[in-house]
Amino acid sequence: MAYPTKLLNDGEHVVISTRTHPKALIGPAMILIVVVAAVLVVASMTDSTVLGAVTGAIAAGVVVWFVLRPFIDWLTTTYTFTNRRFIKRSGLIAKEGRTIPLNRISGVDFEIGVIDRIFGCGTLIVSDASTNGRVLLDDIPQVEQVQLKVAQELHTLAGGDRADDGT
Repeated sequence: MAYPTKLLNDGEHVVISTRTHPKALIGPAMILIVVVAAVLVVASMTDSTVLGAVTGAIAAGVVVWFVLRPFIDWLTTTYTFTNRRFIKRSGLIAKEGRTIPLNRISGVDFEIGVIDRIFGCGTLIVSDASTNGRVLLDDIPQVEQVQLKVAQELHTLAGGDRADDGT
């Protein structure tokens, strides 16, 4: 899931690139199981071709909207921090992106709920100086390590790693 190097500027390198934790796919997987079970129950209870076709069409619509669409969203959405900017990209056919220069980011925080702790993920909160104020990145794997790396990069960008001049 590495960010394409052809989209990086000269001197820019990827610090961290990630996507939403696979736990986001638990709901769609459960919906798929319920739909398959419902289709099997309807198929075993009736010999009607029309009812089978209607059930199949409804099931296909539910699977496309509630299973396939979230899976494609999960698969095609990435969050990348470089040494110069934060990049959110999503989309399979129609692409969407958001970029925030690191020098505009005023803070990076995280929140970990009980369920998130079980799965080893959390919400990363990127605060910037724009009118939107902050970007919530839900279900980021190993969110504490991501926050630490991004905070270190912000510290480096701010000149925090310069050698002391002895004064």
